[in-house]
Formats: sequence, structure tokens, C-alpha cells
Amino acid sequence: MAPLTVLVLSGTGPAGICLLRELLYRKHKVTVKGDLTDEAALDRAVAKVNVVISLLGSLITDRTSPPNSIPDFYKDSLFPAMRRHGVKRIFIMGALTITRKEDAFTILQPSINFMVRTAFSNAYRAITTIGKTFENEAKNLDWTQFRISAIPGEPDKESWMKDREDGKVFVGYVGEKGYTYSIPRSLLTRWPVDSAEEWPARLGAQGTSGCQAVR
Repeated sequence: MAPLTVLVLSGTGPAGICLLRELLYRKHKVTVKGDLTDEAALDRAVAKVNVVISLLGSLITDRTSPPNSIPDFYKDSLFPAMRRHGVKRIFIMGALTITRKEDAFTILQPSINFMVRTAFSNAYRAITTIGKTFENEAKNLDWTQFRISAIPGEPDKESWMKDREDGKVFVGYVGEKGYTYSIPRSLLTRWPVDSAEEWPARLGAQGTSGCQAVR
């Protein structure tokens, strides 16, 4: 297939580095965007890409940033730019605090939600509002949210190369058969690249999925 041109949002952390390694390893073209306030630069970046992969999220310990800052960026800046330039596909990272009616019951998910909501309320509001923003505002966009919990692993080249082959990725809802709470960071970031390469051929449906390793 022809190389994709991918806009990566928040590509400087460990997961972002693993994602960039994966994209460049496969000879895809990459644009990395970190500044969320420069709408003109964002518009120019979106105009050149086929797919967006966003690792944006609130640090769980962040008690000061407005919880709506990232959701508002999606709604007011990114979504309009994608629509202007005909970019349909976006993958976004989320967390278990984003729940879906299709999720099966597990002990850990409500426990995590209670802990985060109680001890880290600012981050909880930010994360859950991102989920609601895609549900309500991402009309006519093909989006998939991969919800994570533990993502062990290092971003150095040797660890990335080893971990990207460490198992398979579960795609579905939390608590379904095959779901686990931990997935190697490099394997996780391989998954949206696999899916982006497959997307033009099968045009996946909108939705939210919990993605974890199947051992």
C-alpha cells in the first residue's frame, strides 16, 4: 500500500515515541503536533494527512489545568479542521474511566473509576469529557477510542522492537472474553498503525473499543 501521512498528537512521551518508531519503521510520513493553541498551524498540518492518531490526555496528577481544554480542542479546532480537509479517520487514546453500556462487569473498572473520581477529580472530568465529546460531537468522522490501563515497557529501540511482537491485541469492550488490563506499550502503539493501514479497504464503523493484549 502507499505510505500514509499521519498526524500524531502528543508524540513526545514514552507511548508517543513508540508510536513514532512504528510509523517510521513502516515508512509512513509523520507530522507531530504538540501546541494545541495554534489553529492555523493545526489546519496546515491536517491538510496534509490521511489519518490522525491522538495520545492526548490529562495527567492523573494534574489538578490545575481546565478539564475542558482537551475536549474543547477536539470539538472547536481538530474536528472542524478534519471536516474542512476531508480527513475522516482518527484514533484516540482513552482510559477505563470512560465507560460504555456494552462493557461487561468487572471488579477493577468501577474500583478504578471510584479512585480516580475521588482522588483525582480534575483528571476524571477531563478524561470522561473527552469520551462524551467524541460521542456527541464527532459526527461524520470515523473514530475509534482505545481505552487503556497499564501499558508497561520502555521506548528505547531495543525494547520497542521486542515488545511490539509480545502477544496480540484484544479489540472489543471491557470485560469481554480475552480482555486484560495490561498491554506492552509498543504492542499497543502498533495496533492503531495496523488499523490505519487496513481502514481504506474496509472503512471501519464508529465506536469505542477497549484494546488489550491477549496472551
